[in-house]
This record gives sequence, structure tokens and C-alpha cells, in this order.
Amino acid sequence: MGMTDPLADMLTRMRNANKAKHEKVDIPASTLKAHIARILKDEGYIKNYKVVKDGKQGILRIYLKYEGDTKKQVVSGLKIISKPGLRRYVSAADIPLVLRGLGLSILSTSKGVMTDKEARKIKVGGELLCSVW
Repeated sequence: MGMTDPLADMLTRMRNANKAKHEKVDIPASTLKAHIARILKDEGYIKNYKVVKDGKQGILRIYLKYEGDTKKQVVSGLKIISKPGLRRYVSAADIPLVLRGLGLSILSTSKGVMTDKEARKIKVGGELLCSVW
């Protein structure tokens, strides 16, 4: 897989760091990944994120979030939906619910990167990037 799918790579790194209960995970930065990190933060799935300048592509540092003394994972699932070889586009009416609305999908739309809830509200479809729960 490697760098052919940067988004899948980001989710895999987050999943692995989350399992290992790491405090943070570093990912090669991109504008799209930063938008996704912003949504994850706004929706309470991660503690924080920042873009660290490294003279190259930059590093997206994501601070993971856990609950309580047991450090229970806040994110239980991250799933890539659209892939480079198989893009998934949906109309506003066809945006699927994740776990009956308990999780969320992230879409890339003509109005920017947003959650499925936002896209439904403004009635815009787009590319279904990934889901989180």
C-alpha cells in the first residue's frame, strides 16, 4: 500500500498508535489530512493536532485521546472508504449513517471537507473519504 494512498496510511498509523496507547502519532502532512484532523478534534475523537514544519512536506502530529485510568480508546474504528482506484461519491441523500449516527463519515465536497452531518444539513454530496466511530 505505502504512499499510494496517503489517507489510508494516516488511518493505519492512527489505528496502530491508538492500539499501542501512544500519546501522539506523526504522519506526513497534507492539507486534506489537516482538515480531517480538525474534524476529528472538533468531534472529540482526538485531543489535538499540529503541523510541524520540517523543511519538507511537514509533519502532522496527532495527539490521541483516551478515557479514564484504563486509557480506553476514544476511537474504536477508522475505516477508509474512497480509495485511489475506487473513488466513492455520494449524493447528499445517499450519505450513509455510521453506526446509526453514533459514528461519523468525513466527506470531501465542493464546499470543503466536512462531516456527514454537515453535508446532510447543507444538502451537499461529495467523495466519501472515511468513517470514524
